[in-house]
Amino acid sequence: MTQETSQQDSITVSADAKAGRSSTTDFPSNVRVRFCPSPTGTPHVGMVRTALFNWAEARHTKGTFVFRIEDTDAARDSQESYEQIIDALRWLGLDWDEGIEVGGPDGPYRQSERTEIYKSVATKLLDAGYAYESFSTSEEIEARNLAAGRPKAFGYDGYDRTLTDEQKQAFRNEGRKPAIRIRMPEDDVAFDDLIRGEIVFKAGSVPDYVIVRPNGDPLYTLTNPVDDAMMRINVVLRGEDLLSSTPRQIVLYRALIELGIAQEMPLFGHMPYVMGEGKKKLSKRDPESNLFLHREHGFIPEGLLNYLALLGWSIGPDRDVFSMKELAEHFDIRDVKANPAHFDIDKAIAINAEHIRMLEPDDFLGRAIPYLHRDGVVSADSWDALTDRERNILQAAAPLIQPRVRLLSEVAGMAGSLLSTAEYLEPEADARKQLKATAGEVLEKAVATLEEVPEGEWHTDALHELLSKVLVEEGGYKPRLAFGPIRVAVSGRRVSPPLFESMEIIGKPVTLARLRSLQNNL
Repeated sequence: MTQETSQQDSITVSADAKAGRSSTTDFPSNVRVRFCPSPTGTPHVGMVRTALFNWAEARHTKGTFVFRIEDTDAARDSQESYEQIIDALRWLGLDWDEGIEVGGPDGPYRQSERTEIYKSVATKLLDAGYAYESFSTSEEIEARNLAAGRPKAFGYDGYDRTLTDEQKQAFRNEGRKPAIRIRMPEDDVAFDDLIRGEIVFKAGSVPDYVIVRPNGDPLYTLTNPVDDAMMRINVVLRGEDLLSSTPRQIVLYRALIELGIAQEMPLFGHMPYVMGEGKKKLSKRDPESNLFLHREHGFIPEGLLNYLALLGWSIGPDRDVFSMKELAEHFDIRDVKANPAHFDIDKAIAINAEHIRMLEPDDFLGRAIPYLHRDGVVSADSWDALTDRERNILQAAAPLIQPRVRLLSEVAGMAGSLLSTAEYLEPEADARKQLKATAGEVLEKAVATLEEVPEGEWHTDALHELLSKVLVEEGGYKPRLAFGPIRVAVSGRRVSPPLFESMEIIGKPVTLARLRSLQNNL
């Protein structure tokens, strides 16, 4: 296989991977994948995509999806973040088979509760010679690099590999405590990435690395592979940012297999970066990255997950909208492209709109009510707690509003004028700009005409026919000039639910009051 040298001379990536071709590696018959976030902040879209692709692969292969928490960083981990991650997965509907809150045969599923396991494994690695004690300080390593003509930040030089027992004891007598490092091999480390094809890390490019700090705290470089091994994870799907740690994990896995701790070497797949504005990697701090901001803005799980699935994967040519059931049926991590994916909020909103339109009306209303309550449009945050009037209006309005909103947060703007009993709605700025010089006379004619309509005949079709006849056919106004002022009076908005249906819903007295009020406030 021909290879091309990547930007880092120490890594080579196959030409197949560069061309974006998927891997041909066969999967195990009993796929076990995992999602293992650290509770260090608000869930973000990159984290969610990782969870989604692991969930989809597990469901596609009828495998097992394990959810565990990597919470060994006491300075950064928080209970709030832990609870937010669980909230996020449950809201999105990404269910898991083993792990946090559901249990399983390989618990506990929080690293903070597995300290003794890591100590035991580290001791076995030391005893078997796969790891060694390292007493060098960072200052000593830098000084040796400079003395050897290497850059100061070249990295660890392997100095402690051959320390004698007497030298180790001398360091201990100074009060030093050793870190524990893994011995990296003197040959290349290669693997077939499920997304990128064959990747080779050149011999000597990855220094012996620390798995346990001098204070005894285990590092990610130990805890993550050990957990994977003991939970029998055989397909590791994670972000591209972790690609550089893969040779370390492979070398450690070889030792764990020899020690009988791991059953097999897992397959690895590294998902492409998600890029934001200006072709920069989407940061956790970018508003577009914040999962809960998207929920607050009115994304529904189906729409958001559909869009996130498109960040590197496609269900087929010229098709962007699909269900989670269809995702599970068709997803294969080997079809994910290695090229960075761009987060396009406009496309995400458009896909969300499609999924909102696919909801059953009752489901749509049930999901919209918390947003309506939040925005002060209805009296309660659940259907059963609404007043009879609110329920009646929303049931009548749902077919008018559902096709016209892209986010659930937009429902309040559409439904507010229908639920309000106010006799005057101050027009929004863009709506007032639409009012032309003829608005006053149009409103006057509309009031005079509608006053004569009996309550029993106040229906959509009759209203449409009557006002079309009086204002357009007889009055000579263009439809936009005829109906625009009426729309602004009824809704206060430039864009609203269908006008005549809205007039039927709010009724004759309120409609006439709003027409007169706008006429008096032009």
